[in-house]
This record gives sequence, structure tokens and C-alpha cells, in this order.
Amino acid sequence: SLGARFVDLLDAVSLAAPQVRIRFTSPHPKDFPRQVLELIAERPNICKQLHMPAQSGSSSVLERMRRGYTREAYVGLIEEARSLMPNLAITTDVISGFCGETDEEHQQTVSLMSEVGYDQAFMFAYSERTRTHAHHAMKDDVPEQVKLARLQQVIDGFRGALIAKAPLLQGTEQVVLVEGASKRSTAERPQVSGRSDSGKVCVWEPVEVR
Repeated sequence: SLGARFVDLLDAVSLAAPQVRIRFTSPHPKDFPRQVLELIAERPNICKQLHMPAQSGSSSVLERMRRGYTREAYVGLIEEARSLMPNLAITTDVISGFCGETDEEHQQTVSLMSEVGYDQAFMFAYSERTRTHAHHAMKDDVPEQVKLARLQQVIDGFRGALIAKAPLLQGTEQVVLVEGASKRSTAERPQVSGRSDSGKVCVWEPVEVR
């Protein structure tokens, strides 16, 4: 019906297909009202993984990007989500070297990677895109070598936080959706691959199920 909310759609799909694992991606951070978070926490067939594109850890850069939120509001949303789902996996998108980005603004993005501790991140150096506000109204003034150097620092920050949290999964049991044979599977050593509820790739040797 007209005026239906995303939470209503998610609710209906979850109830209609209780045996199907539901995962959605690429929403804007403003599209996570508490009702959506509570529904995800409540339903076992909705994956406990959220893609929350940050783009930058600097409120001033976010304003220039016209993202419509601040760093503080973004971090607050993640804290709210994790209060409902402590084992929630969070992924993101990040751009380094946006128009006018200063070193201080860049360092705020690096610190965000450590503060949030993302499970996956898609990180890129800024490049102009036609038909955007930045393309028409801003100057792409960060040198390419600076963009790439900053991007590497962001990647290093992400990887460092990921390595630090990896031991938390040791000894845990995970529900995994089997996708098929692993890319490294051989006739001598067959392996199976799948994804956990939080989207992590899992590889194991097949065992007989009785």
C-alpha cells in the first residue's frame, strides 16, 4: 500500500519466509529507525549484519558531501544498534581525499575505523563523478599521491582493528549457509565454503551429517 515503511516490508518478508536468510545492503544511515533495529534483533532469519556507509569520519567533510548526518550521530546509531545486538557485524564505505579534505579531517576518518571496528570496509580514493554536486561546485584539489597515501592509512586502520577483534570469534559456534565447494578445494582435500550470519566467509572440511 502507499506509504508503507521499510520496516513493514522487512517484517512481511521475514514472516513469509522464516527458513530464508534475509540480508539487505547499501541503505543510508538515516534509514535505520529504532523499529528496524529492533526487528532485526528479534528475527532469527534476518542477518545480524548492517552495511552503514560512513564515507568519512569528519563531520565537516560529511557536510560538504551533503550526507545529512554528523560523525557523532553516525557513531550514536552504531552504539544503539550494538546495544540491541552485541555481536552485530558492521560494514561500511569510505572515501579518502574528498574535495578540500585536510590532514586533520583525514585523521578523523582513520580514528573512526578504530573506534567502530568494522567487519568489512570498501575503501576508495576520491574521484570526480559527473552529475554530482561536488563535480559542479567543488574543486578536486587533493593531489592523487596524497589521496593514495591517506587511503593506505585508512586501510591500515581498518585492518588493525579487524585483527584485534578476530580472537573474539575463537571457540564460538556459527550458523553458516553453505554456498558450495571452496575455491581451494581439491580432490585430495575437499573443502566447503559458506557465509556466517554476520557475512564472514567460512571454509571447512566436509563431515558426514547424521
